[in-house]
Amino acid sequence: MIPELVTQLAFIILGLGVLLVAGDLLVRGAVGLAAALKIPALLVSLTIIAFGTSAPEMFVTVQAVLTGNDGIALGNIIGSNIANVFLVLGLPALIYPITTHVLGLRRHAVIMLLATAAFLAAAYGPGWIDTNIGAGLFFGILLYVAYMWWRASHGASHDPLLDEVEEYKTAAGGNLKTIVFLVAGLAGLPLGAHLLVSNAAALATDLGIREEVIGLTIVAFGTSLPELATVVAAALHRKSDVAIGGVVGSNIFNIFAVGGAAGLAGTAVFDPASLSLDLPVMAVAGVALSAFVLTRRDIGRITGTVFVAAYAGFILLLAANAGAF
Repeated sequence: MIPELVTQLAFIILGLGVLLVAGDLLVRGAVGLAAALKIPALLVSLTIIAFGTSAPEMFVTVQAVLTGNDGIALGNIIGSNIANVFLVLGLPALIYPITTHVLGLRRHAVIMLLATAAFLAAAYGPGWIDTNIGAGLFFGILLYVAYMWWRASHGASHDPLLDEVEEYKTAAGGNLKTIVFLVAGLAGLPLGAHLLVSNAAALATDLGIREEVIGLTIVAFGTSLPELATVVAAALHRKSDVAIGGVVGSNIFNIFAVGGAAGLAGTAVFDPASLSLDLPVMAVAGVALSAFVLTRRDIGRITGTVFVAAYAGFILLLAANAGAF
């Protein structure tokens, strides 16, 4: 039994690694192709990079829904949004205070609250995300991207996503490199998603726990690692104002784009246990972050400690409910 669990965990970690590398290669290759075709940088930043950086989560979610592993699909969305607030912002805040004085950030915080409310309405209303709800959520991300496009094209303040375009363009220079990146990314994403979902489902079955627990912990933590690394690096360089926008944007995309993709791929049903623990914690995380952004209060070391403690408490509750103690 133990060798099987170790093997499954190893394949889950391998799947996560393949997903993250393939997702990065896909974005770099797509940006390189867009540059070769002379597509405007603004359009690239608001479409290819915005959607491309969510590709690992989307592939995992779609794969999970198609194979009937709803818990992993929805747990990934819920767990990522919780980890993004309590862990991705909490840990770096212990190093250096994260400022919320970022121009235009409050608008995005309001959109994040609306996205969270829509997700909760689906969970506590019908109790699932089907094709109609998925289409509605995905329409939300199209409106969000259109809104950012309109603001940027009308002389709004500089969008940090544009900085990423230059980084990706430099790394993806050359036609051969672009093709290799695209092929590797497109091949790696479904492979990584298959490794992750199939072994995560098997691990949950062998441990006798609900799939959401695996989705909320291992899968969500793994897909949140890039954001965590980015924000920690920003905190170390005392540039945390750039990073917080990425976290808010990631939470919006997780619900609208990834949640929408889940519904368009099939029907994902919420587990009753999620209604009493996972979703309330996600709601609290979203409201807490929005409160700091809307009141323009910095996330300091004390708040960071509270955030990290909240995340640890959430994981312990999951473990206790799963019978680990």
